[in-house]
Amino acid sequence: MPKNDLGFVSFGDDRELTRRAAIVDLLKTCPLPESELLYNIGLFLTPQTLGRILFMDFLYRQILSVQGIVVEFGCRWGQNLALFTSLRGIYEPFNRLRKLIAFDTFEGFPSVQTIDGSQMASGAYGTVSGYDAYLAKLISLQEAESPLSHLVKHEIVKGDVSQTVPAWIERNPHAIVALAYFDLDIYQPTKDALHAIRSRLTKGSILGFDEANDPACPGETAALAEVLGLGNYSIRRFQASARTSYLVVE
Repeated sequence: MPKNDLGFVSFGDDRELTRRAAIVDLLKTCPLPESELLYNIGLFLTPQTLGRILFMDFLYRQILSVQGIVVEFGCRWGQNLALFTSLRGIYEPFNRLRKLIAFDTFEGFPSVQTIDGSQMASGAYGTVSGYDAYLAKLISLQEAESPLSHLVKHEIVKGDVSQTVPAWIERNPHAIVALAYFDLDIYQPTKDALHAIRSRLTKGSILGFDEANDPACPGETAALAEVLGLGNYSIRRFQASARTSYLVVE
């Protein structure tokens, strides 16, 4: 399983990696006018990428009648945050209370434990220097594409989730969690984030998981089993994005 220099684990074979590199090259040399590039970004989506987008749309639609915020634990490059921003603009553009909060170190895993398996390593899944500021600027522009653009309806929290999430919850006693997406990969921060938000969930809240049941990242399942109990919920999957999971608080 090859890794890049930021610790990203790929499960593709050499042919898949070569194909995707060719698509990236075509993106970099795209002859479309710049004014039309964003309107045609679907040219560069693979089935796997489109499946994840459909999954995020599915999750978001489940909470349209549920009060609360959307939180993502482990946003990394911020694609899901951008998708949730656009989905809010599509489905509920005037809902000023549907704030989006994204948490990440932006420097990779602070540490890993034996329970996280041999493929996880400290510092893996980092970004680049100053990326949190870049992402904040991008999300602000995305937010401006929808009504109520004068209101800031997102927050990016940098730091170790084990410390930043409990502190954020304490600073925001009003916050109800309608949707939480977990993409932390490893045990300790997943466990700590689950504990922190548990009292803020309501019936109908959705929890999404990127690595549940994934042998490459056993820590996520371990944290989920310990905090919530696998027998207490139906861990469901979405057909178009087989790797991901979700549960509904009922």
